[in-house]
Amino acid sequence: MCKDFERVMKSEFEMSAMGKLSFFLGLQVDQKKDGIFIHQTKYVNDILERFKMTDAKSIATPIPVNHQLGAVVDSDEPVDPTLHRAMIGSLMYLTASRPDIMFAVCICSRFQADPRASHLSAVKRIFRYLKGRPKLGIWYPSEGDLDFVAYSDADYGGCNLTRKSTSGGYQFLGGRIVSWQCKKQTSVANSTCEAEYVAAGNCCSQVLWIQQQLRDYGLNFTNTPIMVDNESTISITNNPVKHSKTKHIEIRHHFIRDCAEKCLIHMVKVHSDYNYADLFTKAFDRSRFDFLLQANGMRNPE
Repeated sequence: MCKDFERVMKSEFEMSAMGKLSFFLGLQVDQKKDGIFIHQTKYVNDILERFKMTDAKSIATPIPVNHQLGAVVDSDEPVDPTLHRAMIGSLMYLTASRPDIMFAVCICSRFQADPRASHLSAVKRIFRYLKGRPKLGIWYPSEGDLDFVAYSDADYGGCNLTRKSTSGGYQFLGGRIVSWQCKKQTSVANSTCEAEYVAAGNCCSQVLWIQQQLRDYGLNFTNTPIMVDNESTISITNNPVKHSKTKHIEIRHHFIRDCAEKCLIHMVKVHSDYNYADLFTKAFDRSRFDFLLQANGMRNPE
């Protein structure tokens, strides 16, 4: 069928067959017998050279554990916004294959309107991290099942400026990460439970979209588990009677209940240590950070 398609396309258009996919829009695809490895090593080296960070000292994590990015002090001098935005834009494109820097880039991108020296320093730290791990990518093994699982988490009041929480989530298909999200919530949550509930709603939306895409390939996934580490979030989803605790949550997030009633998803309690969506909501030391990278299927090429 591939040969027939190639012949038809060549007869209608001026085209040529380039063989197996190996490079596309900055994404490098290494196809092997036991799986596929996707990375952006060349792109990492290009942006390190572009922003003169090739000689920078490498560092183990993209963002410090107790980062204080937020409130601006008088001693924090303004920096060139064009440079700051160019660096952020380059990093945002890199998140297509590097979920390890997703949270750090999400934090740094909030200060593009009025960047200061501390913000530029945080962005340069991400480049220093890339200097030490330029070849890191995502491994997709060819063998395995096709279980569809999602993880959701929230960092309650994580923004030092607005005290808005950060939603994080990612979706696994057969033990392979296929989608991930990290975004500051649009409203201030009044409790940890509310922040987790909003994050679970965002994760549910992504799950429904992936379910719809998989139907085009004849794969019908229902009752997808969403792993959360907050018991109250599960209780609110399964028991809408708690009006005093839930009426202040925006109505648009309550559709997760309908999805649960229709058996499109169901909430599952997972211990915080094994909630892999932590990678998109918090900063960690090297040991915890490396554990989450391995759990998310990230590694260096062999």
